[in-house]
Amino acid sequence: MHGLLLLGCLWLLAALPASGIFQRPTGTPAPLRLQYLLEPLHPTVHTRRGATATLPCVLRALPRNYRVKWSKVEPANYRENIIIITNGLYHKNYGPLSPRVRLRHSHRYDASLTITDVALEDEGRYRCQLVNGLEDESVSLTLHLEGVVFPYQPSNGRYKFNYHEAKRACEQQDSRLATYQQLYKAWTEGLDWCNAGWILDGTVHYPIINSREPCGGRLLLPGVRTYGARDKQKDRFDAFCFTSALQGSQVYFIRGHLNFKEAGQACRNHGAAIAKVGQLYSAWKFSQLDRCDGGWLADGSVRYPITTPRERCGGLPDPGVRSFGFPSKEMRTYGTYCFVGK
Repeated sequence: MHGLLLLGCLWLLAALPASGIFQRPTGTPAPLRLQYLLEPLHPTVHTRRGATATLPCVLRALPRNYRVKWSKVEPANYRENIIIITNGLYHKNYGPLSPRVRLRHSHRYDASLTITDVALEDEGRYRCQLVNGLEDESVSLTLHLEGVVFPYQPSNGRYKFNYHEAKRACEQQDSRLATYQQLYKAWTEGLDWCNAGWILDGTVHYPIINSREPCGGRLLLPGVRTYGARDKQKDRFDAFCFTSALQGSQVYFIRGHLNFKEAGQACRNHGAAIAKVGQLYSAWKFSQLDRCDGGWLADGSVRYPITTPRERCGGLPDPGVRSFGFPSKEMRTYGTYCFVGK
């Protein structure tokens, strides 16, 4: 299918006159040239959770009676939520980001937005808009968090979450529903999962590296397969969650033969809390936590992180967080993974 599409596109390009490929169709307006705002040198700002990040927005000139409006595009509802409005002298903050945002204002032309204590939900696309009567113009920037995507399902089996339950489940595991861009990036880095799951915009997908019969068949090319938008109340799938490293935190293992209740108490005895699934994935991804020992986590599952695959640690060839599922909470077979925050 993809090969036929590619051949079709190549044939179409070959059929076009060489002089016309890059011509603008008649009647199509030229892109608006920015008169007051400078185009950002780097439209993507990379950061980590808990850090301070600045999204650049600088004016080349100050029009009369202007305002600058910062907003964030939310993929879950496709709305732009206003964050801050300034006229250069005064400003007003709006919405849930209000306590953590300010204007950098390092000089009179600087309208850059600074976000402190960056949270998972801060990732996404932002817009800096100059409001100046008929001459409105804007620049878009993306705040990108380094993170990891993981599939998640509850103790009672697969395909149990509607959209809202999937969203809550991720949040309970120190994560949030992944965006499509995050899921796609995870697929390019090796995420291969046969169960379909919700993502943040209400669509359902599953990423496949190794084509196989139970996952759409061997003839389909690898890719992020999609079920499209589904009914957020009625339809039920798994979830794809996204989490990021938290500065100053640590996940560590306590050896023992503990049941679930004893595992939680063992962590508390050390001034810690039993780790959540997202916290274990974050430690595996960013701190290279590597243990061959199954340990209890806060949701009642038992897992262990492997960065260096070996025969006696599950035998799988790729790094990952392995799972023993949700054993009886009375079993005294496993240790526990504990989390200490900053």
